[in-house]
Amino acid sequence: MSSPAPRRTLVLGGTRSGKSGYAEDLLPADTAVRYAATARRLPGDDEWEARIAAHRGRRPATWVTVESPDLVGELSGPGPLLVDDLGTWLTNVLDDASAWTEPTLPPAVTRRAEALVDAVRRTRGRVVLVSAEVGMGVVPETRSGRVFRDQLGALNAALAEACDETVLVIAGLAVPLSPAGGLAAPAPPQTEAPSAGATTPDNGVVAPGAAAAVAAAGSRPVGARPVMPAATTSGPGVATRPAESAPREADPAVLAPADFEPLRPQPVTRPDVAARREAVARISALAVPVGGLGELGELGAWLAACQGECPPRPPVQARVLLVADDHGIAEAGVSAYPSDAGRARAAAALAGTLPVTIAARTAGAAVRTVDVGLSFPVTDGDAGEHVVARGSGRIDRADALTSEQAERAYRTGQRLADEEIDAGADVLVPASLAVGATTPASVLVAALTGAEPVAVIGRGSGIDDNTWMRKAAAVRDALRRAREHLRDPLALLRTVGGSDIVVIAGFLARAADRRVPVVLDGLVVGAAALLAEELAPGAREWWVAAQGSTEPAMTLVLEHLSLTPVLGLGLRTDDGTAGVAVLPLLVTAARLIAETGTAVDTGIVPLGAG
Repeated sequence: MSSPAPRRTLVLGGTRSGKSGYAEDLLPADTAVRYAATARRLPGDDEWEARIAAHRGRRPATWVTVESPDLVGELSGPGPLLVDDLGTWLTNVLDDASAWTEPTLPPAVTRRAEALVDAVRRTRGRVVLVSAEVGMGVVPETRSGRVFRDQLGALNAALAEACDETVLVIAGLAVPLSPAGGLAAPAPPQTEAPSAGATTPDNGVVAPGAAAAVAAAGSRPVGARPVMPAATTSGPGVATRPAESAPREADPAVLAPADFEPLRPQPVTRPDVAARREAVARISALAVPVGGLGELGELGAWLAACQGECPPRPPVQARVLLVADDHGIAEAGVSAYPSDAGRARAAAALAGTLPVTIAARTAGAAVRTVDVGLSFPVTDGDAGEHVVARGSGRIDRADALTSEQAERAYRTGQRLADEEIDAGADVLVPASLAVGATTPASVLVAALTGAEPVAVIGRGSGIDDNTWMRKAAAVRDALRRAREHLRDPLALLRTVGGSDIVVIAGFLARAADRRVPVVLDGLVVGAAALLAEELAPGAREWWVAAQGSTEPAMTLVLEHLSLTPVLGLGLRTDDGTAGVAVLPLLVTAARLIAETGTAVDTGIVPLGAG
């Protein structure tokens, strides 16, 4: 029995791929097709008008061109309907909302995109949608370019979910994108001419107000350094950087339905194997006994691989990121500290009196404290530009975050990593200051490793037996809610994580993508690392673990990530102090490899070696 003919088709492709011609061939020439052209006319631009006229000229006489900006309304009408194209439509939506200059994505953009996706789902007639595929074009690494890329990628993904079939057109060949899809019969190559509905990539013209964003979304090459505005922070123990000369990148909101997460795993490039081998060979030639450098030699070889050169450079631009947040589960009495102590810890960090800030001053590392979810700001007048949500849900009863908040948190972590790296960081140490954070961290570890609740729960902040039992019950109940999301890392974080954990996961993934090493310290960071490895496979090779832990969940994290702790200090400050303690060892490891004399040069040669 043959499958029913598709009613909703999404056609994707890059510049001059033939996608518009392929989409037109899907609809009969002798039928009154409504052709929804999305580009706006440019007053006084005769060349643009000529392009529109040329593209119109190839359409069958029975087709009707519609230039209404109301695509939702057009989708509610009778079919068949061809929309060409969604990249230009999105550009217009962003223009209307002044989204290119707003510090965050205006809600109107999200509402219009969600309304479009819903209209496609509900349409009863034949509809064909044309859009530029993210990753098959070039987008400038500017704020506007990134806003456009992120939103078009999310919109395409949501529409692919809503449509009956999605087709990718490359060089005139149509490839159906489905689990059982193969190479389709090639469509006749078409010479695309632009129209009021032609995509910006196909005609090479950028719509008004979007001069910085060409409408063919492209992914940033792994390790490339996007131009990001630097943040300005001040206060004791906080790194200070020049003021911004341009608006901060917007936090891209989710354009897809609430149950759809556009973020997908993106593998990262491994550290340089050749540089590591060169470092190992260099160490073996030094005037020390075989294996004499011990773990310092291993750290030095790891640094060489991360930097892609031997001998490695001593990392002298270390940066510590302290993330402040409040967890709803703290109200269940799972910590030795009151739920509002997280705000006090953030204030102490800003004052430079937390152990991690003192250790950082000793190690010469800059510290930055960021509020991503405190119920109340640390200081009066704090704009909270990185705040994802003022507090999170109680995970044993409700989701920690909404889908939109979870994605915003992940992208906030990515942006924070970019800001630190662009400011010169050559090694990073993230940590959470939240109270009760080891509870969601334990849930995440149990969910990802298959461990039972009692196998992941330790004493955390120094809890007594009664508190331990309350924590065990909270982990058990939250774990039940997490089970259905085991294959979706971001949904798992949304359900039983928290703003701080999601932000750190995004931070870790982006640091690996940017080829910058990170020192992991603490269970909260460890749980975030497990999720970062899921979303950025290979990221773990860019990390080193500061120390072991009395928390059984952290032992599972280290085993799962195949990481060996550098230290065994037994620190339980939960603020990154052990991570900072590793920093001088990294400098020492690099200098030992670079400056230690060789056996040949010094004449310090073992018996029988000559």
